[in-house]
Amino acid sequence: MSQPRSRLLAAGLGVAALLAVAACSSDGGTGDDGGSADQASVGVLQFVQHPALDAATQGFKDALADAGVEVEYDDQNAQGEVPNTNTIATTFANDDLDLVLTVATPAAQAAAQAITDTPVLFTAVTDAEAAGLVDSNDSPGGNVTGTSDLNPVADQLELLAEIAPDAKNVGIVYSSGEVNSEVQVELAKEAAEGLGMTISEATVSNSAEVQQATQSLGDVDAIYVPTDNTVVSGIAALIQVAEQKQIPVVSGDAGPVEGGAIATLGIDYEKLGYQTGEMAVKILQDGADPAEMPVETSNDVELIVNPGAAERMGVELPASVTDRADRTVE
Repeated sequence: MSQPRSRLLAAGLGVAALLAVAACSSDGGTGDDGGSADQASVGVLQFVQHPALDAATQGFKDALADAGVEVEYDDQNAQGEVPNTNTIATTFANDDLDLVLTVATPAAQAAAQAITDTPVLFTAVTDAEAAGLVDSNDSPGGNVTGTSDLNPVADQLELLAEIAPDAKNVGIVYSSGEVNSEVQVELAKEAAEGLGMTISEATVSNSAEVQQATQSLGDVDAIYVPTDNTVVSGIAALIQVAEQKQIPVVSGDAGPVEGGAIATLGIDYEKLGYQTGEMAVKILQDGADPAEMPVETSNDVELIVNPGAAERMGVELPASVTDRADRTVE
C-alpha cells in the first residue's frame, strides 16, 4: 500500500513543479521576453512642481518609451525644500537603481553629493560646472552629466526692450539659494549694460516671499523673471503685483507666460527633457559612460506671447513681436 502512494505523491509534486515553471515562463517574470529582468529602475528627483520642470520630466519619459525601454519609475518631488532633496537623494543612493534623473539644480546637487555608484542625469540645470556637478561641461569626469537649460538672457532682455522701449530700470526677483539664478542675474547685468538699462535685485528663500520681494523692487520700469524654480513656483504673486503697478513682465521660459507674463524667448523644456532621455537610453542600452558624455544644450528656442497679459499690464504689443511669435497664449 505505501509504495503506490509514494509514487503517486512524487508524480503529483512533479506535475505541480512543471505547472509552476510554465506559469512563470508565460508571465515573463524571469524570462527573456521583457519581464522584470529587462526592466530598468529609474529614480526621478524633481525639485519643485511647475510647468517647465513637469514638461522636462515628461519629455525624459517619452524618450525612453519611444526607444522601447521598459522602466519602473520612482517619482519623488522635493516640493521646493532643499532638506527634502537631500533625504530623497540619500534614499536613492541606498536603492538598487539603474539610473537617477534629477530635475533642476538643487536636485542635481543633492544627488551628486549622495550618489556615487549610479549614473545620474540632470536636466533644467543652467551651468553644471558652476554648480559643482561636473569637472567641466565638456568632460564631466564622474557619474553625473545631463542637459543645460541656459537660456538666451541677452536676447530676452532685447525682447523686453522691444516690448517696453522706455524701460531703463529692470527688476529681477530670484532665489538666493539657486546657483542657476545667480548665473542668469550676472548675464542679465552684462546684457543690460549694453542696452542702457540698470538691474534692481530682490532675493527670496522660498516661494512665499515672492510677493513681498516683488513689491520691494519699488517703481521699476519692467521685471525680468529668470528660470528660477522658487520664483516660478510662486509666479502668481509676482504677476499680481505687476498687474497692480502696471509693470510689464518678460520671463526666461514658457511657464510664467502661461501664468500671466507677457512674453519669452525660451527653450522648450519638453524637448530638453527628451534630449536627456536620449542620453539615458545610451547609458541603459549601450553602456555609455556619463564621465565621457559632455553636457548638452538646446538651441531650439521659441517666441511665446500673451496678449491678454500685456493688456492687463498696460502694454501694447508691437506687431514686430506678435507677427513673429511661434505661439500665442489665449
